[in-house]
Amino acid sequence: MTSITTIAAGIGIAAEKKSAEVTDWAARIGWVVGLLVFIALVYWLMRQGWKWRGSLQSGLPPLHTAPAQQGPAQLELTGRYHGSTTAGQWLDRIVAHGLGVRSRVELTLTDAGLTVLRPGASDFFVPREALREARLDKGIAGKVLTEGGLLVITWMHGETLIDSGFRSERAAEHNEWVTTLNHLIKTTEGAR
Repeated sequence: MTSITTIAAGIGIAAEKKSAEVTDWAARIGWVVGLLVFIALVYWLMRQGWKWRGSLQSGLPPLHTAPAQQGPAQLELTGRYHGSTTAGQWLDRIVAHGLGVRSRVELTLTDAGLTVLRPGASDFFVPREALREARLDKGIAGKVLTEGGLLVITWMHGETLIDSGFRSERAAEHNEWVTTLNHLIKTTEGAR
């Protein structure tokens, strides 16, 4: 009899339950709009920071353009340009003159220097005399790879020593680039 009483009481309780509350659309829309405003504010602040960094680096002279006659290509590389930083400070990104813009890249090393062609971003040229070092590294501002996964070329521009990071589509090419560039740099320093 206890079980019948319990079942009857359960049926009575089930009959008394109310339907679910209706969604409060005004509150939900308010939260969504607030979230969108917050995201827009964060994006605007990041953009202002990028512009501010560019204005701090405005003393950097304009980038060199490639000369018409460079000589035959010693090495060529197709891959990605990951950015430039102040030499030795892998998190201090340089954004002036478009050096902070990541892009596809085509590198060409000649006797005249290093030509950096970047579709969708500004191209530049590093004269042979400005090249200082080439090495393999694992990261540069905003991009970290496995050890030795990034070709970093150090060069002098004006009074600033710059590290630029590149990654080839065929990472096995990096070692040849390091060897050839460092040999070219030693030859240039010996001729001075």
